[in-house]
Amino acid sequence: MPFSFQLLSKDPDSRARRGRFHTMHGVVETPVFMPVGTRATVTGLAPDEVRDLGASIILANTYHLMLRPGPELFRAVGGIHPFMKWPGPVLTDSGGYQIFSLPGSRTLSEDGARFRSYIDNRVHELTPERSIQMQGAIGSDIMMVLDECIDATSDEPRVLAAMQRTHRWALRSLAARENPEQALFAIVQGGLLRELRRQSAEFLGGHPFDGFAIGGLAVGDTRAQREDMTAYIADQLPQERPRYLMGVGTPPDLLYAIGCGVDMFDCVLPTHLAWQGTAFTSTGRVRITRSINRTTEAPLDARCSCSTCQSFSRAYLYHLMKCGEPLGPRLLSKHNIHHYLTLMQDARAAIEAGSYAAFARQRLSEIDRHDHAEGARA
Repeated sequence: MPFSFQLLSKDPDSRARRGRFHTMHGVVETPVFMPVGTRATVTGLAPDEVRDLGASIILANTYHLMLRPGPELFRAVGGIHPFMKWPGPVLTDSGGYQIFSLPGSRTLSEDGARFRSYIDNRVHELTPERSIQMQGAIGSDIMMVLDECIDATSDEPRVLAAMQRTHRWALRSLAARENPEQALFAIVQGGLLRELRRQSAEFLGGHPFDGFAIGGLAVGDTRAQREDMTAYIADQLPQERPRYLMGVGTPPDLLYAIGCGVDMFDCVLPTHLAWQGTAFTSTGRVRITRSINRTTEAPLDARCSCSTCQSFSRAYLYHLMKCGEPLGPRLLSKHNIHHYLTLMQDARAAIEAGSYAAFARQRLSEIDRHDHAEGARA
């Protein structure tokens, strides 16, 4: 079915919104967190485990999937859903951030980007049209336009040039879309310059994109700068279409952005930090490999209902991580994703009850002084 978005309710004391969107592969309730499955897998977890944790939509990455396994295989098997056995919606990032993160092996031009594969050193080209073709082969429910991502703190001429190129690439991406049932989101750029962000939101909002992403944050900026810009941009975007804050971030980041009216989030932190031995809990982060946990029989988080916390002690998790057993990061990943998804569920309930502002203040007071770090990307 065609993509559609419904705005269901708003919080009276903040700009938080409760919504719902329909895709080819199911319905998604917002605000929503999308676990990151960069290479058609959420690291260390089977798709049914991710689904059982409560995920309704996941994110995959066009750049990585273009290099391996490639569009031919996706076309042969019918797309990412049967390939990875994930029945729900999938959003695919376009690859713009990955191009930005490889400055030594790529060349940008108006046409697109030429870069060398990190797999076999072969030269590839990624243009707006090829990104859309690849996302078409993947069969994602929501596609992203190719954008030029730069350091958020770049000077105004550099930010302006990247923003204008992002606009031109967005229109080329829109023209290249072949399947109208695949939603296409534009990406607002403009660095930390309010006037450029306003211009970007106004320009892209005047075209028939299905949703809008806030890009270029958590890329060199501070938390205060990111929060200020998120609040500003969200106000500039169309009310009737979903808003997506790309690649951000920690639970405090999400709580703040929901209060600004953002609907969608993704970040690698829940799994990335799990493999380093860090868990998100109701009282802040826990580094399970600290010696204090070696003989602790208490669960990771006494307030958590996930299978990790219901079944295993901190001492056992400490043991697994110290022994290098892969079950350790798997159990921490399950807990962290459950933590994020439960936070979204609680946020939705608070918005419906008209109490989100108070809910967010309470949660932030419990976790914020322990829980913030700069965002990570796929």
